[in-house]
Amino acid sequence: MCPHSLSLERFAVGELSDVDLNLLPGEILCLSGASGSGKSRLLRALADLDPHAGEAWLGERAQSMTPAHEWRARVMLVPAESHWWADRVGDHLPRVAPADLETLGFTPDVLDWQVSRLSSGEKQRLALLRAVAREPEALLLDEPTANLDEATIRRVEAWLVERIRARGWPTLWVAHDTGQIARVADRHWCIRDGQLVAEEEASAWT
Repeated sequence: MCPHSLSLERFAVGELSDVDLNLLPGEILCLSGASGSGKSRLLRALADLDPHAGEAWLGERAQSMTPAHEWRARVMLVPAESHWWADRVGDHLPRVAPADLETLGFTPDVLDWQVSRLSSGEKQRLALLRAVAREPEALLLDEPTANLDEATIRRVEAWLVERIRARGWPTLWVAHDTGQIARVADRHWCIRDGQLVAEEEASAWT
């Protein structure tokens, strides 16, 4: 499948307005901002989960002209707190490579675990694996390593970035840690006063 760009045209949700943005295939844009500034809401709107103004495009496919379930399968949101609808982990991961499980710190028997026994960090890693295994065309990541220790963060970052580059997935990644942003981002933008601005511009405001 040919990789596509992810674009926003005069996109507006909540206090955030008139966002024009183009993410190239395989590009990672890290998004930061104060709590309540609208980062998660922007991702939800991009996933067609919250109402908004303006348009989003995946290549030449408009969000407004695409059934919601089909759009969300292509533009995959991984929320800060993942949702689990079946009791068994393996029911959420019908297609998963043992090598990916190992990289993320699991053995294949995790597929037989009950979701209720998972820690928040285990849920976060498995939710990322679930999204990647579905082979989307773009990723929306809401603080995907927030519940992990430093060593695991580095391992997950490397695993994610390798797949994003290899698959050509345009990726919007909400992050606060400056070290992580420096490691993974091609660009860093901030939400300030209801506007999405490049970090270089945002720094001049302070």
